[in-house]
Amino acid sequence: MENLDQVLINSETTIRETMRVVSQVGIALLVEEDRRLVGTVTDGDIRRAILDGVALDASVTALLKYHTWERWDPVTAPQGTEWRDLLKLMRSEDVRQVPLLDDDGRVVDLELVSDLVTQPESPISAVVMAGGYGTRLRPLTEDMPKPMLPVGDRPLMEHIVDQLREAGIKRVNVATHFLAENIKEHFGDGKKFGVDIEYVSEDLPLGTAGALGLMEPSDQPMLVINGDILTSVDFRAMLDFHNENQSEMTVGVRKYDLQVPYGVIETEGARITRVLEKPLYALFVNAGIYLINPSAHRMIPSGKHFDMTELIERMVAEGHTVVSFPIIEYWLDIGQHDDYLKGQRDFEENGGLGDV
Repeated sequence: MENLDQVLINSETTIRETMRVVSQVGIALLVEEDRRLVGTVTDGDIRRAILDGVALDASVTALLKYHTWERWDPVTAPQGTEWRDLLKLMRSEDVRQVPLLDDDGRVVDLELVSDLVTQPESPISAVVMAGGYGTRLRPLTEDMPKPMLPVGDRPLMEHIVDQLREAGIKRVNVATHFLAENIKEHFGDGKKFGVDIEYVSEDLPLGTAGALGLMEPSDQPMLVINGDILTSVDFRAMLDFHNENQSEMTVGVRKYDLQVPYGVIETEGARITRVLEKPLYALFVNAGIYLINPSAHRMIPSGKHFDMTELIERMVAEGHTVVSFPIIEYWLDIGQHDDYLKGQRDFEENGGLGDV
């Protein structure tokens, strides 16, 4: 790669700084002073640590225990390896980046699969849930469906469609109900936006998952995103995480800090055991972005009101694998006036969506 220094980190680099490095090409290379490779850090390593409560200002070495391999041995190749052999190695090891080392184990280059072959279209399809009334945003939504509200110079849903296309997802279904024609007139068959769009019409509101019951399950995972989400989440990373964890359903979650403004009393019966003064609780909330396997899709009833939370509860109760994917990129639910205004400000100030 042209600027190798941008992906090199050392033992004093924080997880927060490493996140920024990984966001560039999907990997960071942990090296000693002479560029001798110690290990690699991937997107999944960081997200697993965040789920476990590791602080972002901790050293990157705290990620060692969250690596998917038993040892922190990265997949590497000798300097001068032919591109055909590099591709074969990437496919066999299921990686998209391979550091090239000299005879002393020093990093001299980083090969990316995107530099060797054209990235294929993603095998998965997506569903944008765009049928809600947007009641909390009235009067803005009296004559306009919420996904069509402008952010910058384009409707919110156009930003979602652009992200899907950039992630290689070309097959998009849009679930509609309220003012469906406004959406159909703007997006049509999706060709001018670089995707293929089909519409699923709800005669009655079917909840946050019910529209999926009107669709046939595919043979691949399906990405489902609420039509009122403004985010820069990496959909490729989410699919990788889904596959790494052999999940049947992956739920995008967002860290939410809850500051209690009072002293919290902990008791055992009537006896006070501890006082916590204005404690801060870190919680993960549902971010409205999901990956569901065909096995999960088949659990959604056809033509009935059904919410994603019901699907999650049913799958957990029956012992299916459901995992959480922490969203560390920009994310905002614009369901209320203040949030919508914040999204517009953020977009204007950053010239687009921010990273975190």
